[in-house]
Amino acid sequence: MQHLKTHYHPEIKTLENKSIVRRLATRSITIQGHNILLMYTERYEDYSLPGGGLDLGEDKFEGMMRELNEETGAVSIRNIKPFGIYEEYRPWYKPDYDVQHMISYCYTCDIDKELGNSKLEHYEINNGMKAVWINIHEAIKHNTTTMATSDKKGMSIERETFLLKLIAERIG
Repeated sequence: MQHLKTHYHPEIKTLENKSIVRRLATRSITIQGHNILLMYTERYEDYSLPGGGLDLGEDKFEGMMRELNEETGAVSIRNIKPFGIYEEYRPWYKPDYDVQHMISYCYTCDIDKELGNSKLEHYEINNGMKAVWINIHEAIKHNTTTMATSDKKGMSIERETFLLKLIAERIG
């Protein structure tokens, strides 16, 4: 799979003498016309690709389909193709490690436009997450504004906006 980018959070000045925890994740790219299926998170005021961490030993395709279904209720997930890998190093919030090395495996796929019921986790519900079909250019503009003006932005918005811009370039 093509490597898209390695991003270092501004707080990560060096990896030397740091304890690093690795997290594998998947991200789903589902497009219909110029609309893309994204998760809007009220807490962070951002749009992101559906996805999340892989369970230990979980196949990447199975994990991608599980996350997409859990977060959006997507059904009939098909035509899964590799899009690329996005790596990031960011501060870890638990005392056992200093840095999280997140590796996101991104895939394109097709789904039925009509979504079923999502199975969001408790924290996702509390963060105000919901699946939405939105024009990709509107989502990019929104995230760009959030990055420039909001103190609520999360650590993932740079990754998500980079990926959305790359996707928009490829769909024309």
